[in-house]
Amino acid sequence: MSNDRESKTFLARLCEQAERYDEMVGYMKEVAKLGGELTVDERNLLSVAYKNVVGTRRASWRIISSIEQKEESKGSEKHVTIIREYRSKIETELEQVCQDVLDVLDESLIPNAQTGESKVFYHKMKGDYHRYLAEFASGEKRKNAATSAHEAYKSATDVAQTELTPTHPIRLGLALNFSVFYYEILNSPDRACHLAKQAFDDAIAELDSLSEESYRDSTLIMQLLRDNLTLWTSSDSGEPEGAAAAGQPEAEKKEEEPKAEEPKAEEQPAAAS
Repeated sequence: MSNDRESKTFLARLCEQAERYDEMVGYMKEVAKLGGELTVDERNLLSVAYKNVVGTRRASWRIISSIEQKEESKGSEKHVTIIREYRSKIETELEQVCQDVLDVLDESLIPNAQTGESKVFYHKMKGDYHRYLAEFASGEKRKNAATSAHEAYKSATDVAQTELTPTHPIRLGLALNFSVFYYEILNSPDRACHLAKQAFDDAIAELDSLSEESYRDSTLIMQLLRDNLTLWTSSDSGEPEGAAAAGQPEAEKKEEEPKAEEPKAEEQPAAAS
């Protein structure tokens, strides 16, 4: 490993400890542009950096959207106008962050991916960030983001089914996030449940062959798959089906997070674990 690569990776770790995630993104982007395939450690650092940068803004957007709904119900037109302008500012930031990571994926990470694991990881990541764009976009923009997300998740799934075992944490994480995409973005609860159940059942069938190294990660994601299935199948009795899509920050679906993080509802950043 070159000194330049080593120093930038070390600086990224320092940024993570100091919770300076925007700078962490900058260092890991530089590492990605040095060429060659990222190591697993580098890959996770880059993923955690972007997840924190986008995660805080996604959380802000949900909070502001919730306040906007409350002010609308009160008929506070002046407040609603101010809130909408501020929400638009957050959406611009979200768009910039998502486009930034998508550019890095398309220009450096995906072309340099050699292993099945890294190909699945990066195509899944591409699907995730197009999905984040679809969360707040509308009209043609939302349609395009959803189409791009679906294509990326499908590409990841095609590779995962041939090159990764059903118990592999990256394959399970892909199934988890792809099913969330079906439920929240495409409003297809049946497809979401089918995908999540299939992934869970396939993993259960091969649980005996699960390596000790990935046991914790795999079983944790399997639990999240089961939690989502419970949430989605119980939505018919009591909770409205679109609760998560309506922007409620708590008790929503669960997504997979970068390795070394504690997955929890609504994909919290690493620092919150």
